[in-house]
Parts: sequence; C-alpha cells; structure tokens
Amino acid sequence: MTTESTRGTRKPATIYDIAREAGVSHQTVSRYIRGYAGIMPATREKVAQAIQTLDYRPNLTARSLTTGRSHRIGALTHELGQVGPSHIVQGASDAAREAGYLLDIVALDASDPAAIQSALTLLMQHDLAGILALVSTDEMRRAFDRTQFVVPAVVAGESDESVAATRSQLTAVGVPALLTHLAELGHRQVIHIAGPDAWSAARNRSRAFEAAAETLGVTIVRTVQGDWSASSGYEAIIGLDPATIPTALVAANDQMALGAMLALSEHGLRVPEDVSVTGIDDIPEAAYLNPPLTTLRLDFHADGAEAVTRLVDTIEGRETRAPHGLVSELVLRRSTAPSKTRN
Repeated sequence: MTTESTRGTRKPATIYDIAREAGVSHQTVSRYIRGYAGIMPATREKVAQAIQTLDYRPNLTARSLTTGRSHRIGALTHELGQVGPSHIVQGASDAAREAGYLLDIVALDASDPAAIQSALTLLMQHDLAGILALVSTDEMRRAFDRTQFVVPAVVAGESDESVAATRSQLTAVGVPALLTHLAELGHRQVIHIAGPDAWSAARNRSRAFEAAAETLGVTIVRTVQGDWSASSGYEAIIGLDPATIPTALVAANDQMALGAMLALSEHGLRVPEDVSVTGIDDIPEAAYLNPPLTTLRLDFHADGAEAVTRLVDTIEGRETRAPHGLVSELVLRRSTAPSKTRN
C-alpha cells in the first residue's frame, strides 16, 4: 500500500529507469536528453513518453559538472502583467525546459538604460549558458551592442524593419489585411494610435499602417502616440474634438484600443455604428469587450520559444535559423462595421 510518507520519499527517476520504461539503452536516453538529433522518431517518442510517465527531471547541476557547461539562461523581460510579455516568457520557458535549460527571469523597465545595464552586470556575475532579451527596445539593443559578453547573447523581438532585409508576416501581410478590411467597409479616413517610438515593434507597425493606407487610398488623419497601455489609448482620444474623429480607429495593440473605446463612449460615439475600432494582439479579453474587438491574433508563445531555440542553437554550436517574426491572423468581430460618414 502506498502512503503519503512513502510517496513523498520516492526516489526520483534516473535515465536507467527511463531506459527500462522505454525499452531502449540508457545511452539512447542520454543522447535524447542532450538534444542529439540522430534518434529515430519512434524511439524519440518512446523516450519522451517514458520521461512524462515517470516525471523525470534532469539534474542540471550534475549535467553541468559532467559537461563543463551551465544549463541556465538569463532572460530580461518587462511588464509581466501584460499579455504579450507574459506569453513570450511562457513560450521561452517551455522551450528552455524542453531543451534541458532553466530560464532565470529578470523583469525591468526596458526603456531605462541604467536598469538594463544593472541587470546585465548582475547576470554576468552568474554561471550562465547564455543571455536573452525578450523585449526589443532601442535602449535594450544599445546595451547589448556595447556589452562584452563571455557567453552567447541574443535580443529577441521585432527588429527595426527600416534596416532589415526582410519584413515579418505581421507587417507584410497582417497589417495590410486589417486596413483592407476597413477599406472594404467603406472607411476612407482613420486615426492611428501608435506604440512608443523607442520600440522597433511600434515603428514597424506604424510604417506598415502608413504603407497600406497609401496603397488603399485611405487617409490617416491623425497619429497619436501611446505607450501600449489602455490608459494611453484613452488619453489619445479623450482630448480630441469628437467632430474631428474619423469613422475608423486603428490601435497598435488591443490594450490601447480598449482605452480608446471608453473615450469614444464618453464622447457619445458608438462602436461600431459611429467609429469602427481595431487592435493587434488578440488578448483574452478582446472577445469579451462590448463590442468584441476586431484584431490581429499574434502567437507570442511561439515567438518566445523561437528566441530560446536560436540561443540554444548558438550555445550548442548548431547553425542558427533566421527569425521569422510574429505571424498574425485577422480575427473579425463586432467592433467594425460599414462606414456611415459623419464628417
């Protein structure tokens, strides 16, 4: 009979236990854990299932002593209370764990150079396999550029597409699709709430909006800068003369769209009867706003996982793949409707 005390003192599974469960050699299990690619898919599946069944957890300290290499990654991020950053961190953490690494999270103000440098100095005092920035601000990139790292270091997130060789699916396909949707509804004028200019993601989205608007013959009558927060979306709209607000509003993220919708309501303007509103991100609340928000759905979890995969490839001497950037999907809800010209 199993009791609570015997369950609590059960020895953790070893690679020999995994080998017996999967019907393979312990050398095969060891190669699987180290990320060796030359294992047959059927064998990989057996080992993975055995690891899950026996709740195997590799001893990273022992591995580090054996291989002479740390299996910890230091990751800088920001505003974990927000949907995007929290999902990116979750994706990065999941990918790190699957690759046999532990992700140490440091949250900070990604626009504060002193905070970034202090965090980097702290991380470099520890035995890490690599350092990862899960947020792409100008200050973060400058800090990484001027720091002499002794381990691989990667800045994830959207790079500045004004100097990049390629564009992401989000800016090349997603944003144009969003503007096309509004144009097909008859909207010829829009107001744009942009993200903070110190973020390459905000600049990329603004340039994509401007290019798509020009192509479609849509006029951006005003661009107001926010800081990604709902309060900044509210402030961007509440100070405007309601008569000057066009029939469509495009926000660079859902949080700012949410704040803008409240400001429009306080101006006596209805969504979508008077003003159609769109966002980007598809936060969990987007489907439950009144009305539900039309937006571009982004896979932040995959973005975080890809960043860790690129860093681990560098750490382990494998060829790294170019980042593909965020991939979007247009989600049509009830916050957009055919234009009824008011001005």
